[in-house]
Amino acid sequence: MRTTPIIALDVPGLDEALATVDLLGERCRFYKIGNELFTSAGPRVVQEVRDRGCDVFLDLKFHDIPNTVVGGVRNAVRLGARLVTVHATGGSAMLRAAADAAGESCDVLAVTVLTSMDAQGVASVWGRSDGIDLTVEVLRLAAMSARAGVRGIVCSGREAGAVHEQFGASLSILVPGVRAAGGDTQDQARVVTPRAAANAGARYIVVGRMVTAAPDPTTAMERLLRELA
Repeated sequence: MRTTPIIALDVPGLDEALATVDLLGERCRFYKIGNELFTSAGPRVVQEVRDRGCDVFLDLKFHDIPNTVVGGVRNAVRLGARLVTVHATGGSAMLRAAADAAGESCDVLAVTVLTSMDAQGVASVWGRSDGIDLTVEVLRLAAMSARAGVRGIVCSGREAGAVHEQFGASLSILVPGVRAAGGDTQDQARVVTPRAAANAGARYIVVGRMVTAAPDPTTAMERLLRELA
């Protein structure tokens, strides 16, 4: 299985996003558009990236009642998004509705535990005083997501191996929070290198500042591709 790198367009506006896409050119054909950029530039940024021949991961992490999520997923499909995220904690009915709304042209990925959170943070949010095993929780949410019909899940590279071992190719894994060896973890709590994520079974990895904030983004992108080859 080949691991596909997705470059995060975590920038304030349309011009900055398209400058990155144009700079990287043929080196990258898949981009993540998240909340910051989408709420600034709107659907136009998805269309502009698509017009350049690239796939779009629309990372809006829908989490609402099923009917509302259905509307959001359908709009993402109309925009041409290849991947879209929902929160697994929205529950089985919401996940099933999202998967049905996506159809065949767009894959729904269920976010399990955010990579910015550690075990203590998750235990606090979920009201657990007896400690928590993040791998167990990720596997539980992944199983619920698979039963609901979603195509894949989002988890950290630290849990990816366990997910891949249990579900194999039936559940695609997207790993965010990818950093160069020895690099700054920034706002992430659970990070891995690109090669480690690929070895753990990641179908997709999301890379941001490791490439976009590099002195020479094109050289950094080429280095990433060599690491994954």
